[in-house]
Amino acid sequence: MAARIYQRPKTAMQSGKALTDQWILEFEQSEAREADPLMGWTGSGDTQAQVVLRFPSKEEAVAYAIKYGIAARVHATPPKTLKIQAYADNFR
Repeated sequence: MAARIYQRPKTAMQSGKALTDQWILEFEQSEAREADPLMGWTGSGDTQAQVVLRFPSKEEAVAYAIKYGIAARVHATPPKTLKIQAYADNFR
């Protein structure tokens, strides 16, 4: 049972920083998705892929994975870069 731990990113439609301090433990898929022959919907019998656990810190997520024997990879949060410019810079 493999999982990944990452910090929740900000969505494209979000300008604030709400819920970006949460850490997510998400299980990887153990079987491939396939199309249902009758309806054409894509799905699989893997119920672990539906489980998403949220933690307030990275340390708590890693401790949970160790406690329950989950092989988890921690994805580092990319550094935030701000491009500071004035409106007048658009006309230079």
